[in-house]
Parts: sequence; structure tokens; C-alpha cells
Amino acid sequence: MSRSRLSITIVLGTTQTLAWASSYYLPAILADAMARDLGVSSAWIFAAFSVALLASAVLGPRIGRTIDAVGGRGVLALSSLVFAAGLILLGLAQSQFVMWLAWLVLGVGMALGLYDTAFATLGRIYGASARSTITGITLIAGFASTIGWPLTAWGLAEYGWRPTCFAWAAAHLLIGLPLNWFLLPRTETAQAAPTAGPTGSVAWDRNMVLLSIAFALTYLVAGAMAAHLPRLLQAAGASATEAIAAGALIGPAQVAARLVEAGLLNRFHPLLSARLAAITHPIGAAVLGLFGGGAAAGAFAILHGSGNGVLTIARGTVPLAIFGPDNYGYRLGLIGAPARIAQAAAPLLFGLLIERWGSGALVVSSAFGIVALIALCFVRAEKTAEYVPADRGSG
Repeated sequence: MSRSRLSITIVLGTTQTLAWASSYYLPAILADAMARDLGVSSAWIFAAFSVALLASAVLGPRIGRTIDAVGGRGVLALSSLVFAAGLILLGLAQSQFVMWLAWLVLGVGMALGLYDTAFATLGRIYGASARSTITGITLIAGFASTIGWPLTAWGLAEYGWRPTCFAWAAAHLLIGLPLNWFLLPRTETAQAAPTAGPTGSVAWDRNMVLLSIAFALTYLVAGAMAAHLPRLLQAAGASATEAIAAGALIGPAQVAARLVEAGLLNRFHPLLSARLAAITHPIGAAVLGLFGGGAAAGAFAILHGSGNGVLTIARGTVPLAIFGPDNYGYRLGLIGAPARIAQAAAPLLFGLLIERWGSGALVVSSAFGIVALIALCFVRAEKTAEYVPADRGSG
């Protein structure tokens, strides 16, 4: 990887870590404190968070189209400002109305500043050879929860949830905004310049539909596990301590799997990685169902985490390999919209399933994983642009 690619990887990895830690991973730590202060149930905080995810899904295609046309530097810089505004508004909230409005602003920030935007920016810069750079930023940002949760918990314990929101807002203004604005390329030009920009409308062909189904189902499962994993593991026979210990394995498993994808699988079409990743959750659920207890809980967490880590990359690399860089940002927005909607619905849906069936809810999540695998197996790997299996350009 050249110096310019490495610097862009570090910049985007850092700003993505900040973006995820201060938005997607925020409610898990602050929801109860916010609810007590505002005099509402914590369920309302998560409902507002779901609305933020829905807003992100709606705005995704338009933002992707903008990146296709002008590049992602300005969009990512704007995301830093919007994140800061939403966090400040959240910290100032004294009523439900302002709290909901703050989460809506944060939803706009997530549409502007999370993985899809970063991936589209890399596609605009590097064209069809962006795969290793996409993997690189997910390696860094894979630690967003590992870094974000302890920092948020420390801020909550020491200063309260409102100052914690203000501190995250300051981080966006003092770290995220300068990195995005000054250190990303001012004029993004793809390696294959004639195909770098938008060329018109994007048709919902067979591959688009299948990829949308596959990623929606896998993101549904990922969202459900993020919200309910300890509860599910305890329902399957693990103790509370074993469930928490198993959950701690997910982050390292994601990063380890991404390293494998970058090292061993980067010479193969990314569809292979996606298909292998889709089956890991069902395999882990089968192990948990057969053996139960702490060791099986850990095995399930590792398998689920490794698959989830690779699927995050695949959502960026598979469309790029199949369709090429033309309209790449717009395609990501279209393909990702159902995934974000499914992710928003996952906590409520699986909460109901767990109440009714306990660990039997894993049968449903495994079925989703198998259907996603089938969809990926029917995706045709024919390329509209030459597929570059590993980055070898100078950047």
C-alpha cells in the first residue's frame, strides 16, 4: 500500500471510529441515563435511534449520488458538523421533542458519515482497486465499540451523559472535521477517470436485488445480536459472566477475520468472502444449540463476529467488483437502504422472538443467514469493469 493510500486509510479509519463510537454505539451506554433524566422509558430512546437509522436509509442513495458526482471530502466534512450539531442538541435536550429531533439530526449525520460514504469516497478516488483500502479502514474502525463504549461509560460515570455528548461533539469539531477536510484529497479522481463519475440511472437488475436481500438479512441478524447477544446466550445455557465474556470476543473476531480477508482472500473475488461469512452465524448457532454453556457461547461469538466483520467489508467490495466504479456511491445507497431499515427493526423484532421462544430465536436468525447465503450464491460474478483483486497501483 503506497504512502498516500496508507494516509487515507488512517484518516478514514480514525474518522469512522469517531463516527461510529459517537452515534451507533452511543445508546447502549447512555440510553438508561437519558431516559431517567427525560422522564421516559429507555424504549423511547431506542425508538428515536431507530428513526435515526431510517432517516439514514432514506438519505443514503442521494448522498451516494452526490459522492459519485463531486467526491466524498466535502460530504464527510459536513458529516462532522452534523454529528456535532446533533450531539450538542442531544446534550441540551430537556424534552422528548428535542431528544427526537436530536436523533433525527444524528440520523442525517450517519447517512453522511458512516461506512457507505467512506466506501463510496474510496471508490471515487481509487475506482475498481479500492478493495484493500476499504478493508484497511474497517480494520481500524472495527475497534469503534472497543474504544467508544469505555470512553462513553467513563464520561457518564465522571461527568454525566450531557457533558459526554458535548465531549463527543467537540471531538468531531477538533478531530473529525480537520481530518476529513484537510487530509482527504481535494480533487478526487478515480484511477479510471472516464468511469469515475455518474453515468445515469441505476437499474434494479438481478444482482442488485439479490445483494439487497443478502445484506438486509445479514444486517438484520447483526443488529439483533448487537442488541440481544448476552440475553440470547444466557437463554441457551450460559451464565451471565460467560455471556459477557463471550460478547467481548466479537470485536477481536471481527478484526481477525478482516485480517484473513485482507491477507488470504484478497486474490479471490469478494463474493467468496461474502458467501463464507454468511454461513458462519448459522454454524455458530448450531454449535451453541448442540453443546450449550460457556465454551459453546464463546465459539458462537467468534463465528458470528468473524462473519459480521467480513460482511461489513463485502457490502463495499462486492458491488464494486461486480458493477465497477460507475455510480458506485449511488448503488451503495440503494443496496444499503433495505439493510439499514432491517437493522432499525432488528432490536424490536428479536426482542419479541426471544420473549416467545428464548434461544429458539437463533433458529430464525440462522434461517436468515442461510437465505442470505443462497441469495449470494445466485449473484452472478460477471463484471461491468475489470476486477482488480488486490491494490497494486501507486494511489
